[in-house]
Amino acid sequence: NNTVDEAEKGLERIEAEVEKRLGEHIVARDSDSLEASVGRLLKDRGLKIAMAESCTGGLISHRLTEISGSSAYFECGIVVYSNKSKTELLKVPRELMETHGAVSHETAARMAEGVRSVSRSDLGLATTGIAGPTGGTPEKPVGTVYIALADSEEVRVESFQFSGTRTQIKIVTAQAALDLVRRYLQE
Repeated sequence: NNTVDEAEKGLERIEAEVEKRLGEHIVARDSDSLEASVGRLLKDRGLKIAMAESCTGGLISHRLTEISGSSAYFECGIVVYSNKSKTELLKVPRELMETHGAVSHETAARMAEGVRSVSRSDLGLATTGIAGPTGGTPEKPVGTVYIALADSEEVRVESFQFSGTRTQIKIVTAQAALDLVRRYLQE
């Protein structure tokens, strides 16, 4: 019994040191997932979120709705793969995409604002990118991704250059998007 108590105390010390060193980079505890942590933060703050997914094809919506009780914070998810759907459903100006591209800081920001507006949610999260293996250019190679998060006052956009297979790029984009929401909610 002393050995168990000693081991638990040792584990507590190690856990405290890991938390001290990693701080805000800890995304979940125990058996929690990132989507469960994000869901709990949204629920605790009484906020609703909506998704506008292009390159992730609904993966973020899927992950959030895998959590029981997610209807308390998940409003909707829209997969807007074509430029036409981005314009018609989210009101992203066609001219903006012609000028900057569907995969751009500007388009991601407008997608996040658009989904927040049409869903009347507190937050709008958007992803746009080139998952590959085709579609890349020298200026925007495969793995170029923009993630945007809009609230009533501002839009945050982060850009990434991921590598890997199409599936890997989609998975890491979903992870980065959920982490953007987590960091926003922890501020």
